[in-house]
Amino acid sequence: MSEPSSEHSRPPRPEKVAVVAEIRERLSAAQGAVLTEYRGLDTTAMAQLRHSLAPFGGSYKVYKNTLIRLAARELGIDCEHLLVGPTAVAFVEPLADGRPGDTAAVAKALVDFQRTDKRLVIKGGLLGTDSVGPEAVEHLSKLPPAEQLQAQLAGALASPMRKMAGLLGAPLQEFAGLAAAPARNFAGLLRALIDERSAG
Repeated sequence: MSEPSSEHSRPPRPEKVAVVAEIRERLSAAQGAVLTEYRGLDTTAMAQLRHSLAPFGGSYKVYKNTLIRLAARELGIDCEHLLVGPTAVAFVEPLADGRPGDTAAVAKALVDFQRTDKRLVIKGGLLGTDSVGPEAVEHLSKLPPAEQLQAQLAGALASPMRKMAGLLGAPLQEFAGLAAAPARNFAGLLRALIDERSAG
């Protein structure tokens, strides 16, 4: 009988454990995240991309797929299909003044950048524990700014259900889970609106 591989019996290195914890914490705190392939982007292009994301709470960081995979599993997120090729993650995080970042604006900045620089490839995104494809990220990029969405939802919640559905252009059944969606990120709202745009 052969001895077990030392690679499998060896505990993970502390630096790997720390990076997995970092990814897990950032995913947990983020309003959303977009996974991209950055192959070929030089230092100047990466700096331009980071600059375009920053005003909306977007930060952009390269991680190894194996470490993203471990962090995602710990959070119950299935994004295995997005972890092909080198991956950089655009996190949508709170702004310096405490306001939430704007997921739709970060998606728009990424989509706009990809149109002018084909070296950036949008693989898909994460909203809560759901993963979405690149088409959904494009739909997300066309949604109104976060503050406008929040104002619409607040007004709609005070209106009859029929008016609420008409205001946001989604079927009544899609609003069943919205009241329970986390206020910090509106992941449920964004997912419902993306699904509606995709079906339209």
